[in-house]
Amino acid sequence: MLNKEQWKKRAKEILSLDSHPGHIAAGFAVGVFISFTPFFGLHTPMAVAAAFIFRLNKLTCLTGAWINTPITVVPVLGISYKLGRVMQGLPPMELKVRGLEWQYLKGHAASLILGSSVIGFIAAIAGYFACYYIVVRFRQKDEALAELTQEMEEVGEELDEK
Repeated sequence: MLNKEQWKKRAKEILSLDSHPGHIAAGFAVGVFISFTPFFGLHTPMAVAAAFIFRLNKLTCLTGAWINTPITVVPVLGISYKLGRVMQGLPPMELKVRGLEWQYLKGHAASLILGSSVIGFIAAIAGYFACYYIVVRFRQKDEALAELTQEMEEVGEELDEK
């Protein structure tokens, strides 16, 4: 079940991170992309691995990876499949599988991966800009965070890395 207070706490933690808004947003965007892949059960390990490999914020990457919820995954999977088929020059068809396990999806892998990559990329770009905007707006409410964010944006990087 969705715990509203837990999500509020997590959002506040992310918005208050002592990091450049672009770095926070990049981690979130990579997580969002991962959330649209058809590799169910591997989203969390993939997000942690991506955060380590690309030196992204782990909290924001994980949060982004959990954007595509069980409520939205079936419609997104169907749309991804249709889009992937169209991009391959095939007629769009309904995705008919018995479950979301890879054994049921692997016969449709090419269409699913192609379609989910395109949708995931678009969602990641939108997620980056939305996250960046929200972090900056949130920080404007706190004078110390607003000053820190302004300095980071002027310098273009983290202030404590030098």
